[in-house]
Amino acid sequence: MGTVRFVLGSLAIAVTAATLTAQDPAALASRVQQRYDTVRDFQGDFVQTYEGGVLRTRTSERGTMAIKRPGRMRFSYAKPERKEFVSDGTRLYTYLVADKQVIVSPAPDPSEGGIPALFLAGQSDLGRDYTASFTPLPGAAPGLLTLNLVPKKPHADIDSIGIGIDPKTLQIQYLTALDKQGGRSSFSFTNLKENRGLTDKDFEFRIPRGVDVVTNGTRSQ
Repeated sequence: MGTVRFVLGSLAIAVTAATLTAQDPAALASRVQQRYDTVRDFQGDFVQTYEGGVLRTRTSERGTMAIKRPGRMRFSYAKPERKEFVSDGTRLYTYLVADKQVIVSPAPDPSEGGIPALFLAGQSDLGRDYTASFTPLPGAAPGLLTLNLVPKKPHADIDSIGIGIDPKTLQIQYLTALDKQGGRSSFSFTNLKENRGLTDKDFEFRIPRGVDVVTNGTRSQ
């Protein structure tokens, strides 16, 4: 009987915690943050859509991504146009394949906050840096818990971000950002694999021969 009471008690505590989390957006944001604090790296597929803005356009792109926390990212776009965004934690490389151009800039500053990729890369904290609320997110798959996150420190470009969370695993499977012009950029993630042992070399970028290189406004070849 003692074992049964212990098991039932543990289940009751777990259900209570899950219920409280489902009712408290700040608690859910903190639990998601705690989960991702244990994730060293992850990779998968993505579909990115952008809609709105001044021209009220809608675009859709897809590719693969890899992230190693903290600060290393690689987004490789395959369709409809090939391009890459690679950060080694110090520099951000934007490779526009069709234009034969590489733009080199400093990696995003985590102190600025409000940039969605900074959280994924382990440089932003959901509980510390954002005010969370439960809000439906356009484009999020059915069944995901959706949070709207407003940066506590105003950001020059981003009004808010949103995340869609698998309620069973607390894995982020949807990410969206609303910019100051009313445009919305969203990522749907699939085939996510975590803690695969990615190394820093996986985020090194070698500039191809024959491309224009733009660094801090100067151009070379």
